[in-house]
Amino acid sequence: MDDISRRTFLVGTPAIGIAAASTKLAAAETQQRPALLGGPKIRPEPFPSWPITDTNDERAILETLRSGDWYRGTGQHVNHFEQAYKELTGARNCLATANGTSALYVALNGIGIEPGDEVIVPPYTFTATVNAVLRQFALPIFVDTDVETFQIDAKRIEAAITSRTNAIMPVHLGGSSCDLDAILSISKKHQIPIIEDACQAHLAEWRARKVGTWGKAGCFSFQASKNLNSGEGGAILTDDDQLHERFFTFHNNGTSQKPQRKAFAYDGTGANFRLTEFQAAILTAQMTRIEEQAKTRTDNALYLTSQLKEIPGITPARMNDGCTRNAYHLYMLRYDKQRFAGLSRTSFLEALRAEGIPASAGYSPLNKEPFLKAALASRPYRVLYPKQVLDEWEERTHCANNDRLCQAAVWLTQTMLLGGRSDMDSIAGAIRKIQAHASELVKT
Repeated sequence: MDDISRRTFLVGTPAIGIAAASTKLAAAETQQRPALLGGPKIRPEPFPSWPITDTNDERAILETLRSGDWYRGTGQHVNHFEQAYKELTGARNCLATANGTSALYVALNGIGIEPGDEVIVPPYTFTATVNAVLRQFALPIFVDTDVETFQIDAKRIEAAITSRTNAIMPVHLGGSSCDLDAILSISKKHQIPIIEDACQAHLAEWRARKVGTWGKAGCFSFQASKNLNSGEGGAILTDDDQLHERFFTFHNNGTSQKPQRKAFAYDGTGANFRLTEFQAAILTAQMTRIEEQAKTRTDNALYLTSQLKEIPGITPARMNDGCTRNAYHLYMLRYDKQRFAGLSRTSFLEALRAEGIPASAGYSPLNKEPFLKAALASRPYRVLYPKQVLDEWEERTHCANNDRLCQAAVWLTQTMLLGGRSDMDSIAGAIRKIQAHASELVKT
């Protein structure tokens, strides 16, 4: 059985015997020695590459190139993309930006976050979430993670609110959704606006409505790894027309959209966070297959979960009950080394990669990064915040559950979910093989 691949074995297996065949294959996989110990790779071929392009993308780029209109002030591709994206998400307004980080920054500025304010954020997220807060010289207040969902623990948010709290910025991590019911209730009670960081959550839904459309604003990223990709790029959604105008003005060096305005007249401060016509053209072309790709990811993720939940020591991330659609930018799980003979997560990941499964450990605790202490010790923060507030910050933002999650998390990327079911079989098979030989791997 060692020289028979899983795919070859399943071809020619009658449908009535699939369950028995899978059981036999699982047994065969565990009998093989792990690749780290000299056995054959369970997956010698690579997973699907990213980005995926076709003639639509090429045509869009060439048309933009030949038009000579490369800037949104003279071209139409950015306008067309904004229209298409707000129709896709159900939002009233969409503003395209240079990237997801600038979307967060513009959104915070637009709702009026100023030096001296506090903004509630999760510790399990990419640094851009926090960098946007720091650029406003606001104070990021970390609220611990719900280990089972990998999302911010909504039950802990209210206790973190002070008179300085002027925004809540939850993250829909990995394409799943945070507990919006609870967070919206807290927002309403305390009159604190929500900015949804949906940078990883294109097409994700909470109660059949797109994430990014629930709060005061929702921010997205189109960076190269994202499920909708233009290399760099971002967008802000809002149903508030006046807020949308403030976003536009700030992202356009203080120049608003007012008609018949004088050249070089300004309506406020700002910077240049505009999306280019080339990026918008690519995004519009990429959107033609986003739904099909999303369905493939979902089908594969559900199938993979059905296999992984049967493996002791492997716990796929749970979705919050109101999450009616997961975008699966990441497939996240927790690894328990005690069910793998004490094999460390680092060694487990090394063994997975040797089998041809490129998994990673995910984020480290963002709230403990040295740059944060340096920022809070800088002159602006010492001027803006009472010494007691800065002295108590570390204790206020201690996140014990997040620390534990960061020691157990394992990630698979969205591109790994774009193939067929045999790809999911290879992931589960590699984990079963490693578990069966974990005691040997511990000794290496």
